[in-house]
Amino acid sequence: MLSIIIPTLNEEDYLPQLLASIKKQDFSSLKNSKDKQGYEVIVADAGSTDATLKIAKKYGCKIIGGGLPARGRNNGAKVAKGDLLLFLDADGVLPDNFLKNTLEEFTKRNLDMASFAIKPNPKNAFESFLLTVLYDNMIVALEKVLPHAAMGILIKKELFKKLKGYDETITLAEDHDLARRAARQAKFGIIRSTELLVSTRRFKKDGWLATGIKFFLCELHMVFIGPVKSDIFKYKFNHYKESKPIKK
Repeated sequence: MLSIIIPTLNEEDYLPQLLASIKKQDFSSLKNSKDKQGYEVIVADAGSTDATLKIAKKYGCKIIGGGLPARGRNNGAKVAKGDLLLFLDADGVLPDNFLKNTLEEFTKRNLDMASFAIKPNPKNAFESFLLTVLYDNMIVALEKVLPHAAMGILIKKELFKKLKGYDETITLAEDHDLARRAARQAKFGIIRSTELLVSTRRFKKDGWLATGIKFFLCELHMVFIGPVKSDIFKYKFNHYKESKPIKK
């Protein structure tokens, strides 16, 4: 069985697209699960004040309390029934056959954890070029040396438990940290057969250059100093709408 876990905070504009794209996926390879549909969707909400929870209920999601992304994902994993966990950001979209292609490759390559190349949603040639050059090519090239995983992560629940989940003390790039810890004791890979569609709203709001520099400096911090556990990079979880402070 597959458990899809989505941390949210005021995502009424984006969550419907993701949930609709999940509904369209081919889950036939999971039909042997005790659960007839073979999957569940868990929304770990950090206190949304818009229609996020109403939308999640409409799509039959299991709703639990969240917090910052790492805590929300960990909380989701605690109640997950699946032996496979798929962590997604609320503003992502799954292209057709995403799940079928992913699971087939995941199994064929005997992976324990995987992440994905990304493409902008909606389509934009310039943004696609930037993401390909600045992220996709890099994560494939460094797959065996310095693992990266963001916006979409598929991992065996057994391994996730062994790693004790996401480190909730990390303020930025906790997903990359999870991938690097996983790669030390299991098989990690970047899926080649499909890509994840993502929103570029953060790049547009904060600026492509500023955002790129921030993540580059974060990478240097992780390599030479260690995981980022201070607020040096001023990361905000969904800073696109006004909301109450999130409990850490």
